[in-house]
Amino acid sequence: MKQKHLGRQTVAFAHPPSILSFANIGGKFESRGPLASYFDTLNNDSFFGEKTWEKAESAMQKSVLNCALEKAGLTAADLDYILAGDLLNQCIGSSFGLRDFKVPFYGLYGACSTMGESLSLAALLIDGGFADKVAAMTSSHFCTAERQYRMPVPYGNQRTPTAQWTATAAGCTILEADGSGPYVTHVTCGKIVDKGITDANNMGAAMAPAAYDTLSAFFQDTGTKPADYDLVITGDLGELGHAIVRDFFSKDGVELPNFQDCGLLLYNREDQDMHAGASGCGCSASVLNGYLLTELKKGRWKKILFAPTGALLSPTSSFQGESIPGICHAVCLSAET
Repeated sequence: MKQKHLGRQTVAFAHPPSILSFANIGGKFESRGPLASYFDTLNNDSFFGEKTWEKAESAMQKSVLNCALEKAGLTAADLDYILAGDLLNQCIGSSFGLRDFKVPFYGLYGACSTMGESLSLAALLIDGGFADKVAAMTSSHFCTAERQYRMPVPYGNQRTPTAQWTATAAGCTILEADGSGPYVTHVTCGKIVDKGITDANNMGAAMAPAAYDTLSAFFQDTGTKPADYDLVITGDLGELGHAIVRDFFSKDGVELPNFQDCGLLLYNREDQDMHAGASGCGCSASVLNGYLLTELKKGRWKKILFAPTGALLSPTSSFQGESIPGICHAVCLSAET
């Protein structure tokens, strides 16, 4: 019997898991952005001291988990599970980066929605009584993503105005069963939404329908409205996708008074030439585990609806002319239960 389910897609936790600690790491371009002061670690070396960019991404995951553990006063042995994923084939950024921690591991793939997916599943594990402490995390790297999904970096491929810059960043949240907050009070599992967009340089348009679908489901399931939240923030829709979602809700007669997007916050788009904004798993993960949770704990906001989005494509699907399915998972974060 579904005792904690609201509507079709949302879960309301009977005992909301608490955020014990959080950490993030970024690269050169993140260090030049407006949120630089909210990062635990910034590194101007795209290799992070490693021989390849893929190894660099694994090093980022290892570093950000160690940072979150240190801030919580924990060791890896205190974790019941690690939930992590990335954009690389077979999620090697996560599996190689976390293999030495010897913690039960679930590898996830939700594209750029992975921070929301991992956080949702971590909260479900804890509220269900299956774990006391769980790390939810993800990463992305500009150079690894470019090489896998687009063109080799030395090629110097020109980007279209709708293109976004994959963040070189990682974020980690450690949840616990009992704590002083902030809390994860609700999660909404998104559905796959595909409106036929085939342009891999226009991810915002491909993901926007999924964001609209999940946010609409959340508000309907919980009986709330956007104005009930201090901040409603998507993951990496960028300028175009953000505008599309606002337009969708406007046609429904719904205003979004406190609507923002992590992809519009991470960089100074004009000065840094970031076109439509930031993207990548590390975009929403680093913004959440720096700026958002820091300010939530300070009392700037009391309730945030965090809804990262993902484009579920692959190089193979793009080469075969497939459209781009989108996904969005929503997580309600509250200073109080």
